[in-house]
Amino acid sequence: MAIPPRKKRRLRLDLASIALAPIGIAAILLAQSMDGVSFGALLQAQAALIVFGGTLGAVLVSYSPKAILQAVREALATFTTVEDDSGTLSNQIVGLATRAHRRGLLTIDAEVDALTEPFLRDGLSLAIDGTTGQALRDVLAVDTAERHARDEASARIFDAAAGYAPTLGILGAVLGLIRVMEHLAAPGDLGSGIAVAFVSTVYGVGAANLVLLPIAGRLRERAAIAARRREMMTQGICGIQERLHPRAVSQKLAAFTSDAPKPKEVAARLARAGRGSRLA
Repeated sequence: MAIPPRKKRRLRLDLASIALAPIGIAAILLAQSMDGVSFGALLQAQAALIVFGGTLGAVLVSYSPKAILQAVREALATFTTVEDDSGTLSNQIVGLATRAHRRGLLTIDAEVDALTEPFLRDGLSLAIDGTTGQALRDVLAVDTAERHARDEASARIFDAAAGYAPTLGILGAVLGLIRVMEHLAAPGDLGSGIAVAFVSTVYGVGAANLVLLPIAGRLRERAAIAARRREMMTQGICGIQERLHPRAVSQKLAAFTSDAPKPKEVAARLARAGRGSRLA
């Protein structure tokens, strides 16, 4: 009995992350208010222009606008959750392994063509075409490494921005102090210069540690999950290509997900496959 094609993974908003994301900024503002400092003291247009404008300019020199826009889109996507399909995927792989082990790789050709997961479909197609075990592992490893590098690209952009922001904050502080030195003879003009100096540092350090680095961390976490998912499929594909016993394939997949089929389930599938082959 063929396993039905896997449904498309559904996206939904990660409401908990969205609600908790501003907690660091809120804590700082609360601490400021407890100390009697008004929120308006942290609103400095000149400091914002120096830090955020300068950081954007530096990032645009390092990366193309297209890459930056893609990084922003992927950053927003980290605040959605993707339905975990590892259990369905592992069941699908074990089902294919059962039929390939009993009847041969060619018997699952039609099922492989109907798969909706490109990495799994392409890998099994190579196995069915007679690709050797080492060559198959090399192809899958190259594909995995290239996809992981693409997934990491957006995180590197936010890492770069997190490196530039504090430095631009220091630059804003220096510019503010220069203004202070120019107006030593006019005490009434010193306040605005000092405000720009200190608020620039707050913007730079705060943006890096409360926004940019956490987003880079979320992007890396998502890339790691995707890489782990591809590694699970790689183990399944290679197990099917080697015609390993389905229990061995299931045990490999169990290292990646607790939803992998249990030995009793695999034994039941083998029994059904055996009855089917006798009836045929």
